[in-house]
Amino acid sequence: MDKKNILIESALKKINLADKPNVKSVAIAYSGGVDSSLGIALLNKIYKVEKIHAITIDIGQGKEELDQTIATAKALGIVPNIIDAKDQFSKHWLKLAIWSNSSYCGYPISTSMTRQLIAKLIAKKALELSCDAILEGSTGKGNDQYRMHNVFKMFAPELEVLVPVRDFDLTREEEIALCHHWNVHVNEQISGGDDKTMWARSIASGAIAMDQQLPDEIWMWKKCLQKAPDTPQNIQLSFLKGLPVSLNGKALPLEVLIEKLNIIGGKHGIGAIDICEDGIMNLKSREIYEAPAAKIILQLHKDLEQFCLTKEELQFKIGIDSKWAYLVYHGMWYHPLKKALDAFIQETQNYVSGTYTISLYKGNVEIVKREIPASLFSPTIRSIHGSHFNQQYCKGAAIIKGLEFEILKNRELKTQKGKLS
Repeated sequence: MDKKNILIESALKKINLADKPNVKSVAIAYSGGVDSSLGIALLNKIYKVEKIHAITIDIGQGKEELDQTIATAKALGIVPNIIDAKDQFSKHWLKLAIWSNSSYCGYPISTSMTRQLIAKLIAKKALELSCDAILEGSTGKGNDQYRMHNVFKMFAPELEVLVPVRDFDLTREEEIALCHHWNVHVNEQISGGDDKTMWARSIASGAIAMDQQLPDEIWMWKKCLQKAPDTPQNIQLSFLKGLPVSLNGKALPLEVLIEKLNIIGGKHGIGAIDICEDGIMNLKSREIYEAPAAKIILQLHKDLEQFCLTKEELQFKIGIDSKWAYLVYHGMWYHPLKKALDAFIQETQNYVSGTYTISLYKGNVEIVKREIPASLFSPTIRSIHGSHFNQQYCKGAAIIKGLEFEILKNRELKTQKGKLS
């Protein structure tokens, strides 16, 4: 028996042994990838449902990818219901991600958000269509199963949740073999697939080996440094209350600005992220992301906050930002604590406005000029060249601050413990 038939036999045996709930009308989160396309076949051949409602959420993956999704669906004999969520994603979800300098293990939170937005919209649509179940394509080794399940139970707790790849314990090879066996056309250019939003791409999640070389072909926006322009490009980016609002002097909606910045930044070799990530199950994996616009925007936003927020706000916000990213990554967008953090983060952004001129060159983002009307940096007071406050005032303050250390030294001498080195 050849390898393909062995894989098919193994997969079918697993499916036959697994429990399968009796469901009739199912809404499926459909992307056109291997997992959701196989899901359609499983609903027909294994679950034997009466109605399949394929729902595709547009969160900025682009026309080319959406067209491919529709074509794949057509080959399966279905027409997906496409819900445009780009505006909702950019105006609410991305807004908070930028305000919070969102980073988890060096990853600009993206798929972690979109999975939860998709789950909410799928759950609401499933109820509207009187479905008795929802199907999604997560594996049992990844993070999305938790993110989506949390949201499904928040918005449609009564519906059965089908996760066949996980529940049938299918490997990627078995999935591909079943697709070929059942004439399900899939076009996976990268093993493990990729997940694209307007904010970032997750590439071959969970499938990259420790020392695996990354070919240039995997990048959508980013040029390899050798092929990036040999001349730097200066661009201007303006922020208003913590959000980028214009590019090179032209006001743009956030989703349009991000789209343009992905192209510009990617052209100069900006956007590759190669990290070791701690997943929800506390399992480490090497993860690859591509996010030119996110890298530029988050770098500038963090710099802008340094000038506009007080020291106390900045120190406290570091922990808040970290906790925000942790909660969102771990599928807790709708957790009460995350809502409370949102309120604090939003309050800090009132004065975070300014314009940056930056130079993009061979993977680097260099700040050339800052124009920050609300900056707390006061050169006339702080600069050693200024004379706007009398330095002699600080003598008494230094004496007061030094009292603590004088007391500590006295204690050391009294107890005769420890030695200064």
